[in-house]
Amino acid sequence: MLRRLPFALIALAVLIAIGLVVWEPLLAERVTPPPAHRYDSVIARDGFGVPHIFGRTDPDVAYGIGYAHAEDDFATLQQVLAMTRGRLGAITGSDGAKTDYVLHLLGARATVAREYDRQPVDVRLLLDGYASGLNRYAERHPDEVLLAKLFPVNGRDVAVGFVARSPFFYGLDGVLGALAGNTPMAAENAGPRPDAPDVTPVGPDGAENGSNAFVVAPKRSADGWTRLVSNAHQPWRGGVAWYELVVHSGTGWNFAGATFPGAPYPLLGHNERLGWTNTVDRPDLLDVYKLTLNAARDAYRYDRAWRPLERHRVWLPVRLWGPFVLPVPKTVARAVQGPVVANDAGAFAVRYGGADQMRMVEQYYRLTRARSYAEWDRAMAIQGVPGTNFLYADATGRIAHVYNAAFPNRKPGFDYAHVLPGDTSRDYAPGTVPWTMVPKHVNPRTGFLINANNTPFQAAGTGSELDPKDWSPLLGIETDTTNRGTRALELMGADASISQADLERIKYDTAVSKRSWAGRWFADAAAAVGDRAAKRVLGRWDWNFDGHGPADALAALVLREGNKWHYQRKPRTDPGEALATSAAYLRKHFGRLDPPLGEVLRLRQGKIDLPLDGGPDVLRAMPLWDEAPDGRLAVKHGDSFVMFMAWDRAGRVHSRSIQPFGASTTRPASPHYTDQARLFAAHRTKPVLFRPADLRGHVERVYRP
Repeated sequence: MLRRLPFALIALAVLIAIGLVVWEPLLAERVTPPPAHRYDSVIARDGFGVPHIFGRTDPDVAYGIGYAHAEDDFATLQQVLAMTRGRLGAITGSDGAKTDYVLHLLGARATVAREYDRQPVDVRLLLDGYASGLNRYAERHPDEVLLAKLFPVNGRDVAVGFVARSPFFYGLDGVLGALAGNTPMAAENAGPRPDAPDVTPVGPDGAENGSNAFVVAPKRSADGWTRLVSNAHQPWRGGVAWYELVVHSGTGWNFAGATFPGAPYPLLGHNERLGWTNTVDRPDLLDVYKLTLNAARDAYRYDRAWRPLERHRVWLPVRLWGPFVLPVPKTVARAVQGPVVANDAGAFAVRYGGADQMRMVEQYYRLTRARSYAEWDRAMAIQGVPGTNFLYADATGRIAHVYNAAFPNRKPGFDYAHVLPGDTSRDYAPGTVPWTMVPKHVNPRTGFLINANNTPFQAAGTGSELDPKDWSPLLGIETDTTNRGTRALELMGADASISQADLERIKYDTAVSKRSWAGRWFADAAAAVGDRAAKRVLGRWDWNFDGHGPADALAALVLREGNKWHYQRKPRTDPGEALATSAAYLRKHFGRLDPPLGEVLRLRQGKIDLPLDGGPDVLRAMPLWDEAPDGRLAVKHGDSFVMFMAWDRAGRVHSRSIQPFGASTTRPASPHYTDQARLFAAHRTKPVLFRPADLRGHVERVYRP
């Protein structure tokens, strides 16, 4: 009889018998649900399925946000929630277990357990309202629940998601990956090592943490309007993919924008009076300390004494089959400087900006409720969001760029770009620099601001830039440039009267600046010894990825090879090899070196298969793709949620938006699975129906969740 059973089933039965594999629900901790409350919410779906959530109070709105998002993408929301419980591995296997390990390593749940009851009451009510909306959906749709005992969730679970994910937007994954992967952390290189094994998928893809933003003041615009363009580059699917929504509370909370799965409010967009967007910044917020351990490896030397490591045993559930998991034991440790990772080179403590706090939850909420720059600035001064640029505009014509970061306090005389001794307090200072020391650029003389993941010292054009000498090198402000940043400054700086049409052309620009790093890269590729036929084709390129030239596809692949090292701060690769690799790919899959770009670069979702323009590190950003079996490059990351915002001379707000697919990206049966795709591919947008009156004649359905 045993001979007829698959070996995997026999092995599973043996492991269960000896207790190594358990039924996953046995490992799950039952969580207390939020207090019972009757929420007063209404969801109105417009013609594109975008939810407009109305509530008597803000927690009522948060309840509707949770329910509406679950209708559109419950599977992704559950993965985010499983991560907050340390149970992602029970859904996705070993990859999820890596994320669970990082959650424990950073002490995210411990942080929330310590800080949650100290949060303002209105913030906690908002979190509980959102969690209750998710619980209600799970209660009504038990067949869609992926993991037993995942529900109910509560406000603490929601808060953990913020604490766990925030540091990965500025590069913590690089350092942890290097340490976990035994990449040498020599004294001359303690910075992020993006070539190291991935240790967590909860943040953005480290290969291209991008975004573009453009702001125009009335004095620079053709019609006296104030304009802001949000063009945050995120994955098109998954836990950090944008979800569009509009919210209205009876308390005066009105906001249109986008959020991530697991967030109880919009994270960017606009209200009546002001708006903002974000782009990834990459300041040096990470300090690495090498510890001296005792023989038992349970204590470390610090200021001539031995301190015990804070050590905790955790169990990582790794899904094997069905509800059966393999519980893997791991030990996490902390020193005074932060979490500790040990490898063959020793034990290292990592200090990172914004650690061990959950103020970002309140900060984002206060930002959405701000009615003036003064209120918005007070919310920013909470300093809970550990890193990301904020670009701002409002109805008064004020524009601003904040190079936001939780800069660690650092002591003069030490080089924090290198591995530091961990046995002394002389090189360690707890806390964050005050808000007054964070670089800000408000109302520059040029009348415009941009950021495309470039240094904040290139933001406003000639004569209006911040002076690097005014800022301490201990802050670790980045000096990176991108082609997108260089090109945006060229285009904005050359236009003395920027109209709405001008701004749209700039946002969708597909060109490479010959003055950028990419310009030098292409010049070197053209001069390299190697594939003569490929060099001839590249020589015909017009420096533009608009899809009309014969060399666009080859150039896009060559630029992608360059961006792999440039954006990730890795050693420069050989441009001749990059050209040869790109040419070989086109020959293999297309039998030619000059296929049309739109034949190669595609938008694919369900039955939709559309040509795209743009490419890596251009303003029409298409930096990451999957190589399909037919050789086509199916874009998965880049231009995602795009929003054009404007305030006219009377201070009245106007906005338009677009997404690559639609409001419901994981439900193929939904009419909104791909209904924005053709507009997106054609550089077109749809109106944002911000005011309730705008919805008249455009409502698909209205219901109470």
